[in-house]
Amino acid sequence: MEDYTTLFDKRGTAYDSAMQAFPEARREEFEQLVARAALKPGMRVADVPAGGGYLKRYLPEGCEWWSHEPCESFTNHGTSSSGRPLLPLPWAEASVDVAVSLAGVHHLEDKRPLFEELKRVVRPGGHLVLSDVAKGSAVAGFLDDYVGAHNSTGHEGVYLDSHTLDHLIEAGWSILACDQVDFHWRFDDSESMAAFCHQLFDLHNNIATTCRAIETRLGRERLSDGTTGLRWSLMTIVAAR
Repeated sequence: MEDYTTLFDKRGTAYDSAMQAFPEARREEFEQLVARAALKPGMRVADVPAGGGYLKRYLPEGCEWWSHEPCESFTNHGTSSSGRPLLPLPWAEASVDVAVSLAGVHHLEDKRPLFEELKRVVRPGGHLVLSDVAKGSAVAGFLDDYVGAHNSTGHEGVYLDSHTLDHLIEAGWSILACDQVDFHWRFDDSESMAAFCHQLFDLHNNIATTCRAIETRLGRERLSDGTTGLRWSLMTIVAAR
């Protein structure tokens, strides 16, 4: 499988364009991670890998956002160390209060070096919130089977499971919580939903087929505010240093 940097050097621009075109689509996804991080003003938050810096706008006022993103194809939003290798992390030991990682590590076959580096930079008593796709979930199947068959790079994720918890513990983390969190990606209508996924995942087939695949594999529903909700789900782990 291609690693994170190789993959997003190829299709990070399309991913970033989708996030800019639909900036509110994944609000619930970001908010569930931030809520579990229990952030307070003055905290220093390390975002790894940071993509295009989408998480920053959801942090409480007064938090200091530190970001690290190895792919130069994510060109916006002030990520602080774009283009450098993912590891080692570019910060001093015990310099961070909370580390967060959203939807990036399923592209790392061996996550243990990252977990060890995150432990190095987080202060004693600090936390890590890791939120990503769970092995065997409907989202994992959609990504590997549908996205992988129709995009420019394929898709073969190494998803979170019980081994992830073991690897975190081996790296020196204490597991505080592990939840499967269900939420929606929100859109004005089904056409916008399919267009977002088409661009986010750099799909090369037709949008109508993508819309049918979403309905069949993930499900969509009309929400109480009139928007269209695409069902999404991540495993979110909270660990202490």
